[in-house]
Amino acid sequence: MPRDDTDSYHYHVMARAIEAVDRLGPKATLDQLAAEMRMSPAHFQRLFSQWAGVSPKRLQQYFTLGHAKALLQDRFTTLETALATGLSGGGRLHDLFLRWEAMSPGDFARGGQGLTIYWGWFESPFGPALVMGTDKGICGIAFSAETTEEHAMQDLTGRWPKATYVEDPMRLRPWATAAFGQQAEGPVPLFLIGAPFQIKVWEALMRIPSGHVTTYSEIAEAIGHPKAVRAVGTAVGRNPISFLIPCHRALRKSGGLGGYHWGIPVKRALLAWESARLEA
Repeated sequence: MPRDDTDSYHYHVMARAIEAVDRLGPKATLDQLAAEMRMSPAHFQRLFSQWAGVSPKRLQQYFTLGHAKALLQDRFTTLETALATGLSGGGRLHDLFLRWEAMSPGDFARGGQGLTIYWGWFESPFGPALVMGTDKGICGIAFSAETTEEHAMQDLTGRWPKATYVEDPMRLRPWATAAFGQQAEGPVPLFLIGAPFQIKVWEALMRIPSGHVTTYSEIAEAIGHPKAVRAVGTAVGRNPISFLIPCHRALRKSGGLGGYHWGIPVKRALLAWESARLEA
């Protein structure tokens, strides 16, 4: 399957390195990690730190079973507070400025009929990522590290079955580069395709600052449906724009990771990476 190859080597190395940090655990030495990558320790340390913004050792500190609980205790934020204090601005991942608009409920009900959606595969620090977008912005990001590329494609296309799909990674490259690169190349537009209740939940997710977490019950409170925790959880799981709409920042009250549509290892990697960069 053809892919955009911008910085594909470094993205591929980073995805493997983050997986190795998770798999080998906090006791792994720099020499062991470098050997996994078939690099010298000095080269691996330099490349990893340059790309991720933190050292391998720093990231290791956040790949623990207790990390989610620690986040809930130390970096829990109510969405109302985040919005009132502007935390959803400068604290956004990569300091991206996300601007978004939503499809009308009537258009959504038609299953994407008359809509052209462009798609392409890109490398990300969390494995291969399928990016989809319309003329208005990114409408889908799926990860295939814990599944297959075919499943990721079927998952996203199944949400808008009547849309027309066109493979065009060049059209999506500026947005994907801004999303997964070290620096934004301008605003990243999002085009939210969902039911009104889902869009309310996704909008609430975008208020959670990078490196912070909230709970499903807090999201329910924030959107004015305090008893709809289960429905909120379903809407979080149906978020089509992984990473940029940060459903990985929603945890259970107990501090458990809960579920994640693209695999718990990916969710754990996202939370660990954000925490390490926040404190770098």
